[in-house]
Amino acid sequence: MIYTVTFNPSLDYIVAVDNFTCGVVNRTKEEMIFPGGKGINVSMVLQNLGHKNTALGFLAGFTGREIQRLLEEKGIETDFITVDKGISRINVKLRSNQETEINGQGPAISEADISKLYGKLDDLKDGDILVLAGSIPDVMPNSMYMDIMRYLQNKKLKIVVDATKDLLVNVLQYHPFLIKPNNHELGDIFGVTLESKEDVIRYARQLQQKGARNVLVSMAGAGAVLVAEDGSIFKAEAPKGTVVNSVGAGDSMVAGFLAGYLEHGSYAAAFRMGVCTGSASAFSRELATKAEVIALLEKNQKLF
Repeated sequence: MIYTVTFNPSLDYIVAVDNFTCGVVNRTKEEMIFPGGKGINVSMVLQNLGHKNTALGFLAGFTGREIQRLLEEKGIETDFITVDKGISRINVKLRSNQETEINGQGPAISEADISKLYGKLDDLKDGDILVLAGSIPDVMPNSMYMDIMRYLQNKKLKIVVDATKDLLVNVLQYHPFLIKPNNHELGDIFGVTLESKEDVIRYARQLQQKGARNVLVSMAGAGAVLVAEDGSIFKAEAPKGTVVNSVGAGDSMVAGFLAGYLEHGSYAAAFRMGVCTGSASAFSRELATKAEVIALLEKNQKLF
């Protein structure tokens, strides 16, 4: 079974406005509402690709109930912890001449709530996959991902971590199956700017030396790189297409990688699937569907 953990889920309220202007009344031309958060995005794309999974995390208030309803409507199994104080956040994604985001704070998660999460993690079995994705609310310790991996270190799990800076670096000693920084996040870890794939490979190897088994680096329009634990290195340019939605593309790449690995058992197949799934989401108003991913795979065979 695949499990995703989203510590700060959201309702993503996406609005399109022609020529947004500050200080005046702007009227939307289009509105959409989706459940959001990086782990939830991974869950939704995995479901689209035909891989059942369970979404874990924390929900609160009327917004939390709506997040759960929308996920269950999509057929995704959920096992969230209900938090007493606050509400799950609403994130506003404004699409106009530029994309702008306003992200909410989220509920107050207590030590008792965190203990409940550990209780759910106790149910994971050898061979399961756990995806830890996204930021940690301010009310939680910055060591949260590391604490979870330490807690689970005696289980034979494949753990995926999609996070930034210390949240990511601190887990490397526990040998995550996959980490997925983008090139800017990878550069931030080492205090450098990374633009070429050769530079990305060099620093991805350093994260591998620190403990990561596989390092998948997204580079937006410049493509992606995978430094695999068997010594293989994969590079690809980004598939051609019109980017209409940057939200969730990296999460989609994680979901596609896992789907490709589970279906074919090879890092080459996982990389192809990851790249095309991330691009399919970027080219779509919503997250990638299986049909969109297959179409990109067939169209872009020469990229790999």
